[in-house]
Amino acid sequence: MSSTALQWFKSSYSGSEGGNCVEVATEPGVVHIRDSKTPTTPHLKVTPAAWAAFVTQR
Repeated sequence: MSSTALQWFKSSYSGSEGGNCVEVATEPGVVHIRDSKTPTTPHLKVTPAAWAAFVTQR
């Protein structure tokens, strides 16, 4: 699936002023992660388990 067809969501920690933001899109079996400043460049793809492990780290 192309990154333009995905439904991207900004991190809940991102402010409304823009800047350095992480965006995430999901589809069955994969989580897409990109930098909001460069949405047309290649992005990371990880498993849902890997994403869950990442976001629960402190």
